[in-house]
Amino acid sequence: MHPYLDQQRSLARRLRELPDEAAQPYDWREFQRRSGTRTRPGERRAGGRAVAAATVLALGVVAVWTRLGGWSPPPPRLTPEPAQPLAAHTSAMEHWLASLPSEPAVVHVGTRAAVTGLEDRIAQVDDLLSAERLDQAQPARLLALQQARTRLVGALVQVRYAETLADESR
Repeated sequence: MHPYLDQQRSLARRLRELPDEAAQPYDWREFQRRSGTRTRPGERRAGGRAVAAATVLALGVVAVWTRLGGWSPPPPRLTPEPAQPLAAHTSAMEHWLASLPSEPAVVHVGTRAAVTGLEDRIAQVDDLLSAERLDQAQPARLLALQQARTRLVGALVQVRYAETLADESR
């Protein structure tokens, strides 16, 4: 008639069947033995501290070396030689750009905005070039797009070179 009363009786019966006192998991001596076998937090991180110290020292040496006039990229040639084809000149400029870090250590908003804008325009011209090549466009149209891309890459080289010089002067 009242099923919850039967459940309460069975629960009470089960509680009465439990042992009076639960056994302790282990005594004080066992606790001391187990804690002695574990490695201490300081011991575990000793190797990590040495690696971190060596990394900081290496970074400091590299920072001082570059600050005192270590390696600096050679200035790019901004005007192509008359006999040098357009693609080779663009490739040389792109190779120089690839040798630079992706972003300088100190970023100025004006030059960073100019770099980002030029990179976006280059990507747009690349997309147009790909589309025109797929559509088998006229060679004159392809040449005009390639020249526009070369001018944009040249402008990007000039801005990044100015960033490099400004960064080295600090």
